[in-house]
Amino acid sequence: MIDALFGSKTRVKLLHLFLNNPGKAFYVREITRLIDEQINSVRRELSNMLNVGIITSDTAENKLYYTVNQRYDYYVPFRAIFADEKIETASQLSAIHDWESGLKALPGMRLIIAAGVLVKGSGSPVDLLLVGETPAAKVKAAIKDVETSEGRELNYSVLSYDEFYYRLSVRDKFITEVLKGKHSVVLDAENILKMK
Repeated sequence: MIDALFGSKTRVKLLHLFLNNPGKAFYVREITRLIDEQINSVRRELSNMLNVGIITSDTAENKLYYTVNQRYDYYVPFRAIFADEKIETASQLSAIHDWESGLKALPGMRLIIAAGVLVKGSGSPVDLLLVGETPAAKVKAAIKDVETSEGRELNYSVLSYDEFYYRLSVRDKFITEVLKGKHSVVLDAENILKMK
């Protein structure tokens, strides 16, 4: 049934392979062995998927490698269709939409800004900007929870309050880009952004 919907058995197999292996890169001959399809149909579908943007390519060791584009706008819905892991309970479903409270609970966090893939229409290269004095291990654990609930890897940046405030005051390009682009303020404990 999915073959009919997506128009190609090879494309369905490729989507299944890539969306079950986010972050893993494959080269063409490896792909043809893994999905048991002809090399010409694999190349044609890889070209189509590259044009759409759901996969990216990179050259290493004289081989062209392909990987899923986790920043693709429809990555999460495609992953819901093709990935083997399924949401089984209501508590798992609510946990997926409750990552903000986990970040807000981080001790010493003063400002949290979501952008990039976490905010529809954002073109920011960073998905989370965290400002505060939180131990790195706690930040990594919280980010891992967000990545798990979102089903993709995130780009994030952690700054101390002093560094953020200085960069904000000198109109640092990175900070200005995040704040001028589409974003969502998850936490602003001391109204830092209103003081600017």
